[in-house]
Amino acid sequence: MKVIVVGGGIMGLCTAWAARRAGLEPVLYEQGPIPNPLASSCDQHRVIRFTYGAMDGYARMVHEAYAAWERLWGDLGQRHYHETGTLVVAREEDGWVRASLASLGAMAVPVQELRPAEIAERLPFLDLAGVRFALFTPSGGTLFAERILGDLARWLGEHDVPVHTGTRVEAVDPVRAAIRTTDGGEDAGDALILTPGPWAPRLVPALRGRITPSRQVAVYLEPPAEQLAAWRAAPILLDQFEAARGGFYAVPPVAGTPLKIGDHGFSLRGHPDREREATPEDIRATLVLARTRLADFDRYRVSEAKTCFYSISAEERFIAEPLERAWVLAGFSGHGFKFGALIGEAMVEVLTGARTPEAMTAWAAGRA
Repeated sequence: MKVIVVGGGIMGLCTAWAARRAGLEPVLYEQGPIPNPLASSCDQHRVIRFTYGAMDGYARMVHEAYAAWERLWGDLGQRHYHETGTLVVAREEDGWVRASLASLGAMAVPVQELRPAEIAERLPFLDLAGVRFALFTPSGGTLFAERILGDLARWLGEHDVPVHTGTRVEAVDPVRAAIRTTDGGEDAGDALILTPGPWAPRLVPALRGRITPSRQVAVYLEPPAEQLAAWRAAPILLDQFEAARGGFYAVPPVAGTPLKIGDHGFSLRGHPDREREATPEDIRATLVLARTRLADFDRYRVSEAKTCFYSISAEERFIAEPLERAWVLAGFSGHGFKFGALIGEAMVEVLTGARTPEAMTAWAAGRA
């Protein structure tokens, strides 16, 4: 079975990887290089965590995701993951934190409720004023995104998978499982998998109105020298982590990567082909919440800032839907990377008849 995959981010690369492992014949098309700095997947870090509020379906998928990553590490020959644990703090005992605690308990995932004094002893660089509730899980950590993408592309090349970089697909024909590229090239297969990221509405008109590109800014910081050792031993930090109400995350500087701060609130604006430079205003807006949580914040130095485009879907639920002889994988809303290897394997199960299309759609939406 020839499988054409459009998009060389984590979903496309993992689908091609899983297809090749299953004995299929994938062919991948990517509009830029791999890793592509414009792709949603491309950054030094991505986070994997069990804390998911009331979205129990995704929390349950994390166990499966860890197993899928282990299979991928086996093929790549190295693990691009660092376990840090996950700390959630909130200014009030809100619904998201309480729902996360209930979900973790139901799955028997080890979790502790912490008092501010307990956090301060371990993480002296935090200003805990206003914190009313916190939970910690020893699970969760950092996936090294750019390293994963690069090694996946290498693995595909070593296993005779055609990878066409710098080749933009301008039109798709789901009935024929065919594509046309901007340079006039055409290709057709037995199945077509579309993983277009924030460009989904352009390539698949049926997704217009269902996916909103959202320009996000991440800021890399250098902490004060005396705090660096504590930061390197720190967990992932999620502060008041509800998109509708705002919140920020911090990824600690591990395995040679820098400290990263991001705003989990969605901008719901921007075009993925434009506005790619982070402005001073962007940086200030991204750091506004972190400024209240990090002690001695004025001593931190901004080393870099990057933009990224999420693809926001209704209720942040993933879209995995058939379209004639094609499948669309889209709308990952900034939290899909952790499931990349797992979703790639699941997509191949559908192609080989081991999973029904209906089950795939419900499962990917976190409703299974």
